[in-house]
Amino acid sequence: MLLLLFFTAACGKNEEEGMQDGNENPETNEVEEEEQQETENQESGKEQQEEGNEETPSESTEEEAKPEEQEPEDKNVKPMYEVSDVWSIKPIDEKANEKVVLLTIDDAPEEYAVDMAKTLKELNAPAIFFVNGHFIDTEEEQARLKEIADMGFAIGNHTYNHTKLDEVSEEEQRKEVVELNDLIEKVIGERPKFFRAPHGVNTDYVKTLVKEEGMTLMNWSYGYDFKADYMTEDSIRDIMINTELLSDGANLLMHDREWTAAALADIVTGLRDKGYEMVDPNLIQTP
Repeated sequence: MLLLLFFTAACGKNEEEGMQDGNENPETNEVEEEEQQETENQESGKEQQEEGNEETPSESTEEEAKPEEQEPEDKNVKPMYEVSDVWSIKPIDEKANEKVVLLTIDDAPEEYAVDMAKTLKELNAPAIFFVNGHFIDTEEEQARLKEIADMGFAIGNHTYNHTKLDEVSEEEQRKEVVELNDLIEKVIGERPKFFRAPHGVNTDYVKTLVKEEGMTLMNWSYGYDFKADYMTEDSIRDIMINTELLSDGANLLMHDREWTAAALADIVTGLRDKGYEMVDPNLIQTP
């Protein structure tokens, strides 16, 4: 009888220990799996966002805190600005920041345009590079243009030969504009959306042609680097930031020049120090 009782107690104890072991192992494994998954979630970041996983509040805040100039370039976004009758950049959306300037670089890509694009890219400062056809005749020159476009910058038409349009026939005006559009499209895969005439001289014929080509016409608000007094790094830096012509929506004219390239980073920084944002050309209304 005593043996029977001892045997029964021993079996019960073993069974109880077995149940405890059976309950602990799955729970331990489950906790370990959850900790491992949480670690993977934190490490994977953007990949999990794409898969539909939830962000932590801090991650969402960091994403939303990026300035507008850092937003991914979407060439199909809703326009927020237009070019005014005096060539400034005018808000057409109530959410648009009024305190903006537009950076433009003419006569590209002659010699310094690629370096200027790299400078602007590092500073996250959008701009339009207005191209001349005689600077993209060779494969090497075309590679420079493509490099600028691949960095995300808008490419504009500045005529094929930098011709003063009121001095040539309508047929020549068409060639200056359309042949360059064709060449730019061949090199970067799309046609320009902006046109700027050499010397700011537009004819009635060119104005009509520009619309037919689906481009927006623009001149500028101010520019100095083609004037003898401003052909040094210090002088062009100072005037571009401190001119009395600087105002909301100003359309800034610069060129592919050594002194402008040298001062470019300081110009952008100086404008930002005054509270100006560099407007994204993709937000400017085009036909």
